[in-house]
Amino acid sequence: MALSLPNLYAKGDAYGIKYVEIKTKPSQLNSSFRCRARTKAALGTRSSAVEVPRQWYNIVADLPIKPPPPLHPKTFQPIKPEDLSPLFCDELIKQETSVDQFIDVPEEVLDVYSLWRPTPLIRAKRLEKLLDTPARIYYKYEGGSPAGSHKPNSAVPQAWYNKMEDVKNVVTETGAGQWGSALSFACSLFGLNCEVWQVRASFDQKPYRRMMMQTWGAKVHPSPSDLTEAGRTILQMDPSSPGSLGIAISEAVEIAAMNADTKYCLGSVLNHVLLHQTVIGEECIKQMEDFRETPDVIIGCTGGGSNFGGLAFPFIREKLKGKINPLIRAVEPTACPSLTKGVYAYDYGDTAGMTPLMKMHTLGHDFIPDPIHSGGLRYHGMAPLISHVYELGFMEAISIPQTECFEGAIQFARSEGLIPAPEPTHAIAATIREALRCKETGESKVILMAMCGHGHFDLSSYDKYLQGSLVDLSFSEEKIKASLAKIPQPVS
Repeated sequence: MALSLPNLYAKGDAYGIKYVEIKTKPSQLNSSFRCRARTKAALGTRSSAVEVPRQWYNIVADLPIKPPPPLHPKTFQPIKPEDLSPLFCDELIKQETSVDQFIDVPEEVLDVYSLWRPTPLIRAKRLEKLLDTPARIYYKYEGGSPAGSHKPNSAVPQAWYNKMEDVKNVVTETGAGQWGSALSFACSLFGLNCEVWQVRASFDQKPYRRMMMQTWGAKVHPSPSDLTEAGRTILQMDPSSPGSLGIAISEAVEIAAMNADTKYCLGSVLNHVLLHQTVIGEECIKQMEDFRETPDVIIGCTGGGSNFGGLAFPFIREKLKGKINPLIRAVEPTACPSLTKGVYAYDYGDTAGMTPLMKMHTLGHDFIPDPIHSGGLRYHGMAPLISHVYELGFMEAISIPQTECFEGAIQFARSEGLIPAPEPTHAIAATIREALRCKETGESKVILMAMCGHGHFDLSSYDKYLQGSLVDLSFSEEKIKASLAKIPQPVS
């Protein structure tokens, strides 16, 4: 640590130490480092020895059967890279279709990652004690990023690639607001204009995430809105529509397709998004080695799949090599159970049918989930790569109602201190279930959990739970049947 150099500080990369100029006085610097050291010590992490990965991992390269290709929404033929050009910048299209095992992280992206990465892997000793379980519980905490979640792992490279191709404006959708906040943050760093359509239910429930986006310079609209044809169509059918990620995607895609100086950015589902998120799992493999542990069970929440894939895919690589054999479990809300109740079929990624058709587990592209408090999990489909991995049998999936999730979140907060976002409460609830099974059997399993963000802007949801007014919302079989009946049939 080069504290003797008054205007430099040491920043680790994967091949050593580089020195970066700062504008902070030495006294402020010393205080900052002492604060960070105390924080790491308090969290009980050994991640100081782990470096930020210099490459993203592409699981497609290692799969024994390659995933089905996306199809053109008009012709139902395999989509070509040029078909995606109206929506995405060229480099992201290349990554979306790449079969390379590893893709280098640009230095400019690594520089921004270093603001919060590597993120800590923490052993939940206090939760273990509370549950009186012989299991050893670890969680990979992504809540220390500027936006408070894992989402900047992809927002930063997406914004940077667009900037390098002279794109002026980017548009996107967001559910609970984690992705919208992350992209707003990234765009503020690279001088891009950002416009966000936020699902109406979350726009109303979570005003502080809207304020975060606006603080970073973004324009934010509730979705459905009267600014797009897709939004107006939904409002005509249901003026009080709570919205959905599928609707918000339709609105953002419509704007991007109509404006040559505008590109679309997606926060989950697509291959290149899950690719960027593998920095989580790559770090975690090394951190588990540092703890001299091998996970027996890996658990993460799933909505579109970015957080889960980011943690699980590097471990699946090691599993395919025969080095480890963990059980890998996705956890979704019972009100939006695409993996456990959906069908594996080609479907649109949005409600209006403007996106390519993707082979995925889906509840139907016009399925609108009930407004549960895990807004980031209210998506009708699962990432095609996760759906494919699920079909290959490399993972399993369960669904859990939101009251059990918040019960687990309270136990976690009162033992570990961190207040989780509603989305990872699903992983917490599943982890508690597994830990209590270990208590019954006497097994000392190692459980690894994805803790993808904090819940500081979700306290109204906690208030409803603590006041006893939070209820479980389940899907309607008739509603799903009606939605599934509208899935396109591109192949006989």
